[in-house]
Amino acid sequence: MVDRLTSYQSPIGELTLASNGEQLIGLWIADQKYFASTLEQNTIETNDLPIFEKTKTWLDQYFSGQRPDVANLELAPRGSEFRQIVWQLLAEIPYGEVVTYGHIAQKVATQMGKSSMSSQAVGAAIAHNPISIIIACHRVVASTGDLTGYAGGIANKAYLLTLEGVDMKQLYIP
Repeated sequence: MVDRLTSYQSPIGELTLASNGEQLIGLWIADQKYFASTLEQNTIETNDLPIFEKTKTWLDQYFSGQRPDVANLELAPRGSEFRQIVWQLLAEIPYGEVVTYGHIAQKVATQMGKSSMSSQAVGAAIAHNPISIIIACHRVVASTGDLTGYAGGIANKAYLLTLEGVDMKQLYIP
């Protein structure tokens, strides 16, 4: 299998988009932790996939301050069942809102039929999110309000939250 790549110039720098030919499987900020970690070894550059066109339109709308619907994109992040559950919950966090790692951990535990779930395990799954921005891991903060743990960089996390209208007075940049 060969994964396909393209790039997109955004206000936070170059983004790399990846597809399996039909669906979006990756979106990484330049120098992001775990950059392209879910890709096949063989990749080719291409710009002519419909999913890339749709994603770039979505990103244009997002960075212009609109709130495009994630459901308009065919997403297929690669990861374990546990990570898939976490990423699905991230995709459900509304624009302009933040939740804590503990909140996500409680929801994951409920979904998996467990009494509790480690916030650290959830944090690790969030850090490995292969579709940044669209699967909104930037909307998760520490229980103290600290903007911790964004693989794309804390400054980018603050930029994205500000773009979405989050009241940054309640949050702390460590």
